[in-house]
Amino acid sequence: MINTSDILETIAMIEEEHLDIRTITMGISLLDCCCGDQKASCDKVYDKITRKAEKLVFTGEQIEREYGIPIINKRVSVTPVSLLVSGCQGDPVQFALALERAARTIGVNFIGGYSALVQKGFTPGDEALIRSIPQALAETEHICSSVNVGSTKAGINMDAVRLMGQVVHEAAVATADKGCIGPAKLVVFCNAPEDNPFMAGAFHGVGEPDCVINVGVSGPGVVKYALSKIPDGDLSDVADTIKKTSFKITRMGQLVAQQASKRLGVPFGIVDLSLAPTPAVGDSVAHILEEMGLEQCGCHGTTAALALLNDAVKKGGVMASSHVGGLSGAFIPVTEDAGMIAAARSGALSIERLEAMTAVCSVGLDMINIPGDTSPEVIAAIIADEAAIGMVNSKTTAVRVIPAIGKQVGDELDFGGLLGGGPVMPVSTISPQKFIHRGGRIPAPIQSLKN
Repeated sequence: MINTSDILETIAMIEEEHLDIRTITMGISLLDCCCGDQKASCDKVYDKITRKAEKLVFTGEQIEREYGIPIINKRVSVTPVSLLVSGCQGDPVQFALALERAARTIGVNFIGGYSALVQKGFTPGDEALIRSIPQALAETEHICSSVNVGSTKAGINMDAVRLMGQVVHEAAVATADKGCIGPAKLVVFCNAPEDNPFMAGAFHGVGEPDCVINVGVSGPGVVKYALSKIPDGDLSDVADTIKKTSFKITRMGQLVAQQASKRLGVPFGIVDLSLAPTPAVGDSVAHILEEMGLEQCGCHGTTAALALLNDAVKKGGVMASSHVGGLSGAFIPVTEDAGMIAAARSGALSIERLEAMTAVCSVGLDMINIPGDTSPEVIAAIIADEAAIGMVNSKTTAVRVIPAIGKQVGDELDFGGLLGGGPVMPVSTISPQKFIHRGGRIPAPIQSLKN
């Protein structure tokens, strides 16, 4: 039982330290919407989402008013749409347009799930959907897409990796007139979780209920403030402080999740206790690492500090919620984090350093602007490297890079809002082309044989 008075003690955190609930995400299964006729399937998709999520935004706003807890986003995730495409003939983009109409009707920020799971190979529906992603993202505003290309159990589908290098580049070209926003709404995963409430990678896994409520918390500013009170503490003190703070943050998320579940009549799924930064000053994961004692994020010691942070967040948060899931830890999206942006601009933070950090963070190479003339093969190789880290370490990793069409290293690309903006970062141009074009699969590592 949650003691509401304990939660309300965090009001100072909300007012002064940027504490918020980053998202309430309703997961909706669309498996019962599939039929042989595409138009009928699209109509069923629209009808089910608008029926199930009709009161999602209203309920989130109601909880905000009653408890004084900011809930930044109200979102929906759906069954990977490639499964629906496999069940009917036609243009996959029609499903994206149906999702867009539903998003506008119910007033959510995003719908995630224009997705495919191809870690071991493609179905015709998978390939059709993946090739349609650039067009789908160009013709919609609220749709997010993801593709899972590898897992610890299956290995890495390098044919999918090569294709995703092309798709990411095409998505940037297709949205060049919109600031290359397309790739900012596209994530390439290894070991994708089925209950992730955070965009752009959210989708409703096939093992999930028909409808479920998942909540993603935030609060980097709260953790930084707590650490500022122990300037002379050793690293054990730092870990203990982060654990205690994470517990308080997650209890607030549990309260919101339970209230949303009760009021909407939908089962509570999980709380994702990831620290999700924003471009706002005082809401940065990088600044937490600097509060630990780093002169600037990106210097030697950054990966060790992030490992401590990620582990302490999990240890503190897991005791505060009945069900923890999603990604849970600390995000390091460059354009969405004021400290990361500053480190990238100064040259302290490189893609190579970020890749090392992804071995211990929540997810991976996230929201990184790269030169617009970066080849699809180099993008694919970045994806392959990151997938290998996830596969071998049995963790979720992902890539969300944005080729900034017409821009070079040092130029700025701005998306606005939570997506932020930042400098175009340098990428090695030494060619991995032959390796990428070999295709096939990288076999699963020996630790996959756990049965």
